[in-house]
Amino acid sequence: MEGWAMAVLIRTREVPAARRHDAWRSIVCDTLGPLDLRIDRDAPLHGRIDAGALGPLGVGRVRTSTPHSVHRTRGLIRRDSPELYRVVLAMSGSLLVAQDGRSARLRQGQFVIYDFGRPYELCYNAPVHLAVFSVPRASLAVPAGTVARLTAVPVTSDEGTGALTAPVLRRVTADLDGYRPASAARLSTVVTDLITTTIAERAERLDLVPEDSRERTLLLRIHSFIEQHLGDPALTPSTLAAAHHVSLRQLHRLFEPENTTAAAWIRHRRLERCRRELGDPVAGTTPVGAVGARWGFPDPAHFSRVFRRTYGVSPLEYRRAALG
Repeated sequence: MEGWAMAVLIRTREVPAARRHDAWRSIVCDTLGPLDLRIDRDAPLHGRIDAGALGPLGVGRVRTSTPHSVHRTRGLIRRDSPELYRVVLAMSGSLLVAQDGRSARLRQGQFVIYDFGRPYELCYNAPVHLAVFSVPRASLAVPAGTVARLTAVPVTSDEGTGALTAPVLRRVTADLDGYRPASAARLSTVVTDLITTTIAERAERLDLVPEDSRERTLLLRIHSFIEQHLGDPALTPSTLAAAHHVSLRQLHRLFEPENTTAAAWIRHRRLERCRRELGDPVAGTTPVGAVGARWGFPDPAHFSRVFRRTYGVSPLEYRRAALG
């Protein structure tokens, strides 16, 4: 969806009863998918789906009182697999989320993350009201391997960062129509950072194997350190290793399970911060070179080359397209 306001994709009371199932299936399977919808054709269908955008994040609301399930199969993944995570919050009612051999029954106020690039299943057997956020994988400052260990693991709203994140997700979903473009761009960063922090905190809490846990906890601390020092051009694998009292060899070994390197991760996170700022209307008058310098690229020519190699356009071209 372009812009930031919510648009009604379907409101079943406005669709003739004979066409409701096909219309709902079309929205779920084609617009939100590709997905496989499984529903009793004889069941009366009542519901509504709205969708919009908050900067680079997709935001959706789903209300339905008709039991059904939604499946993301390997065949559908082969057909189309955007690089997305989805976060679903139970605003009311409950639903079952299953992925990677785990399943979670979400109650009101709980949320969970799942990977749109791997098979999953969502089931509703009673009335529900859901908020669904589509988050580009590259936006999360958490490696894919860490996220993969936390899919279909419920986050409650009564402890830790989840107590802050859940109400923000609910409020953003409810108020999306009222945000100005500049506010929406900044709020997308707030929401993404909150989700990132919640995942990192959850990963640290759930790691119970002693030796493995020590390494994963250290890696989470290293990721946090990187986020805090992205703007420092002196942030390198060597300084990172020294700050955490490990050797370069140990540092490289920590990043191996994530199929990346410390240097590549630092560069990736710097570029993501630059991309977000370039798409922020409030920062629209900040020179492109200054944006790069703020996030650890003091050489404008080098920044432009690396940005183009990663995103296919120059920083200036990206800004024009994002703010156009």
